[in-house]
Amino acid sequence: MQTLTTQAELEAFCTRAQGYPYVTIDTEFLRERTYYSKLCLLQMAVPGENEADAVLVDPLSSEMSLEPLYRLFRDTSVVKVFHAARQDLEIFWNDAEIFPTPLFDTQIAAMVCGFGEQVGYETLVRKIVKQQVDKSSRFTDWSRRPLTEAQKIYALADVTHLRGVYEFLKAELERSGRTAWVVEETQSLTDPAIYDVVPSEAWRRVKTRTNSNKFLAYLRELAAFRESYAKTRNIPRNRVFKDDAMVELASTKPTTQEDLSKSRLLLREARKGDIAEGILNAIKTVNAMDADSYPRLPKVNDKLQVNPALADLLRVLLKAKSERSDVAQKMIASTAELDALAAGQRDVPSLKGWRMDVFGSDALRLCEGKVGLAVKGNKVKLFEL
Repeated sequence: MQTLTTQAELEAFCTRAQGYPYVTIDTEFLRERTYYSKLCLLQMAVPGENEADAVLVDPLSSEMSLEPLYRLFRDTSVVKVFHAARQDLEIFWNDAEIFPTPLFDTQIAAMVCGFGEQVGYETLVRKIVKQQVDKSSRFTDWSRRPLTEAQKIYALADVTHLRGVYEFLKAELERSGRTAWVVEETQSLTDPAIYDVVPSEAWRRVKTRTNSNKFLAYLRELAAFRESYAKTRNIPRNRVFKDDAMVELASTKPTTQEDLSKSRLLLREARKGDIAEGILNAIKTVNAMDADSYPRLPKVNDKLQVNPALADLLRVLLKAKSERSDVAQKMIASTAELDALAAGQRDVPSLKGWRMDVFGSDALRLCEGKVGLAVKGNKVKLFEL
């Protein structure tokens, strides 16, 4: 097993990879103690059976730069194959603001090819390549050196078996004419907005049962402070304060350090110093804020005038269309989308692109009362009204 530890070695492999139609890629990283994922290992493989066709890349080596990899990412003649690519892409975007082009995600492709929702890599390897993946090294510390043989074997398996998975899924997509579906779905993974958390928008990720606009203003300012503080110091958000403590602070609205000391959920370290000052400044900002500046939650589906009978019919239709097309239901339409359709909304993903052909057009006809549903045997049929 070859481990590349210098930029020159990586340059040689990436140059070689440019002569192949695709390269499979995976990463191992740690995030428990940092805001940004710490890349600890990179695995790459090109088509072939030789040992030199699959390598490990050590990004922690002092002689390593990933610039050769990023040049390969820019080469549009080579497909970059990942499985469940989102976390991998986040690493590359945060490091160099680059996405691999073109990108192929085998998890997305598998959902289109009838393997179910968010199918795991081990399942695909077992079903397609007929191999077993040893999971024993999955949760090891990838930052420690030297890596064990077990770690290396596990890491390489993530890209060597991926070659067979990719070739099978690619052929299936070409046979069924669904390659464009995967391209359409993959485009969402290369939207920088899903990786760049804007501090002023961080509050939207915090679960709360309170919809008071003033309460949400406190939550927004507290979440913005936490996000900025965690980013600049590269520490996890929860090391600043946890979500439940944030909700408590938005409710109690402390104005002094003595008030902070009464918090049940705030970490001891957060009751003094920079964090305490940031919390009190966030509360002070809201107290001086005009009510027109408070955030407001958008309408949610439970406030829509949903026709419950129509929503149920749409669920039956979705299940039938999913089974007929062999595409995972959640990939076609979410429950929230079905409720939105049943409430008369039309600006939903299931009425666009390939989803319109698979489900959307008939869903609209059902909503408009042009067709009905009938059961024949174990099949759901549409009939004209």
